[in-house]
Amino acid sequence: MSESKSMILGATGKKLTADEIAFYRDERPWGFILFARNVDEPAQLSDLVASMRDSVGRPDAPVFIDQEGGRVQRMRPPLAANYPTASELGRVFAKDPDLGVRAAWLMSRLHAMDLRRYGITADCLPVLDVPVSGAHDVIGDRAYAHDPQTVIALGRAASEGLMAGGVLPVMKHMPGHGRAFADSHKALPEVTASLDELRSHDFVPFKALADLPMAMTAHIVFHAIDRERPATTSDKVIRDIIRGEIGFDGLLMSDDVSMHALSGDFSQRAEAILAAGCDLVLHCHGIMPEMQAVAEKAPELSGKSLERAKRALACLNPGDGTEELAARAEFEECFAAVA
Repeated sequence: MSESKSMILGATGKKLTADEIAFYRDERPWGFILFARNVDEPAQLSDLVASMRDSVGRPDAPVFIDQEGGRVQRMRPPLAANYPTASELGRVFAKDPDLGVRAAWLMSRLHAMDLRRYGITADCLPVLDVPVSGAHDVIGDRAYAHDPQTVIALGRAASEGLMAGGVLPVMKHMPGHGRAFADSHKALPEVTASLDELRSHDFVPFKALADLPMAMTAHIVFHAIDRERPATTSDKVIRDIIRGEIGFDGLLMSDDVSMHALSGDFSQRAEAILAAGCDLVLHCHGIMPEMQAVAEKAPELSGKSLERAKRALACLNPGDGTEELAARAEFEECFAAVA
């Protein structure tokens, strides 16, 4: 672990190239992330995940994926079932809170079964953003609800379901993406809400779940905190809000450094992310010159960041042995009961 660098990297295809293997071996990312382009069939996916870990010589190197359900789901049938959106879980909760919480736990437990089967050990879930009226639909139905208390209940259940199955949850997008009126993949969103509004709405779920092991930042400018820099590259947001008011002392990774919300070249972006206080830089696309630029700025994982990384990995376990068929049947019953 101490020989890892403070970055999480992607790959271009369904099998590592010789150049990728050599680069990972030399630069030693702490973890990897998968996308739909990396997924084909069971043996291929298992081999890819194993080769990623082999390249850095660490059998515990975490491998991440975005497996939320709905439109953000990298693994599809036959590797994994198509799952409902977070907002559908919210609708179950609205009719029967106990059933909603159980459905959220079961869905994440099923995600964990799907992922661990191929060696994937971290899921960028739950989405704790609380949308406001008129916000861009980049979050949309990925959110559980428009009220913080529902988001807290379902986000907690989803996190616990993942951890029960031996998968690390990553809550996102801290300190809140629900007020964004632009897609941060394409432009830099700016939020003009007051600090009081943010404290009473956007920050609430993250504060309630601040004990979780990992979180991902939002590429959003919050005028009430830092008018110049998005949260990902703002030491004010990370120090005063994420680490301070919210009280999160877990492992903090950036959202994708490739997104157009960030400015500068990849070297400048990576440097700004780490200088602001993120523990890890995330680069998703596997483009070699970009990864090389990130690697030049990514230091050895050390100090508090190393401690947080060790705590995060310590949360992983083999799972609680839940029977898959029984879990799937109960999950479907939760929806049928409120239909």
